[in-house]
Amino acid sequence: MAEDKQTRRYPPNLQGVLRLAVDAGSAAEGHEPVEPMSEERKLWLKNALAEVSKGQMDEVEKIKQCLAVLSQVGTSETAGEGEDEKDGDDRETAFEILSELCENLDNARDLMTLGGLQLCTSQYLCHAQSGLRWRAAQLIASSAQNMPEVQVHLFTIGALPKLLQLTDSDPDPTVRVKALYAVSCLIREQEAVLQAFLSHDGVSVLMRAMQSDIEKLRTKSAFLLVNLLTSHPEQKGASLKAQSSLNPAVSMGMVQQLVSILRTPHSPLHEHVLGALCCLVEDCPQGLKDCRNPALGLKELLRQRSGELQGKEESQEELDFCERMRLLCFHGQQLDDNGMDR
Repeated sequence: MAEDKQTRRYPPNLQGVLRLAVDAGSAAEGHEPVEPMSEERKLWLKNALAEVSKGQMDEVEKIKQCLAVLSQVGTSETAGEGEDEKDGDDRETAFEILSELCENLDNARDLMTLGGLQLCTSQYLCHAQSGLRWRAAQLIASSAQNMPEVQVHLFTIGALPKLLQLTDSDPDPTVRVKALYAVSCLIREQEAVLQAFLSHDGVSVLMRAMQSDIEKLRTKSAFLLVNLLTSHPEQKGASLKAQSSLNPAVSMGMVQQLVSILRTPHSPLHEHVLGALCCLVEDCPQGLKDCRNPALGLKELLRQRSGELQGKEESQEELDFCERMRLLCFHGQQLDDNGMDR
């Protein structure tokens, strides 16, 4: 005989509530008779739900306490000199607690409602201490990912241009990497934010990041570029036009810059660069024309790279991109001196 479900003991917490729900569902599926809930069970459920609510309330209180620490004086961009070292440590700890809490979507919404993201954007992205700048960017990323309401709020309060500026020119490498991560979380599946990203020369920021001496920044910017071109193929032409029109005297265009990166010493970045080139030539006549230009020397470069990667299992994806580019750009093509099909 099955254990009497009215006398079964459950822990008075969220786990207990879940177990009760599973048992109730199992009983329903087995067509067992539904018995009225005993007074003891009603009291248990009331206490368990109170514990769950208390846990959530405790997290809101933690958010408020962290914001109280971050709201102390000395948060402007000139702050930092003469600040108590303990104050800086306390703020870093507050940011770390908030970032962990805001992996939970409800907590991210609460942080937004309590003004935490406004404080973070207006006061800490420009803080003199790099440790606080990158933790502010990390918090923005944690709060924005998979949360459209928060993404729109951050866009409205002007977070995007500040994050792009940090990605492009902050002297601290960690700040640049974290800022780029926040940008990627902010524009994900948000058309209005993506358009603002393009209008703020975001593609050029990615291109410069891919040519920096910070390995993580190079790789992450290339990955984001591939993701954008893959998920928004309609932006290929606009991206090429935006990149090549920035400064015609200096910029040779996106395709040319990507190929120049391929000529640098080999690194994991090259796989993403080849992926971006594949995106640019598919259904994009301008991208295809640029890649076929004999002056670029891409045909020979791809042939040489394919030979170098043969038999290397860890480089199979990069090899696949090489072969795909050769097929898309040069298979069966006879080109004249201007790179045009004969």
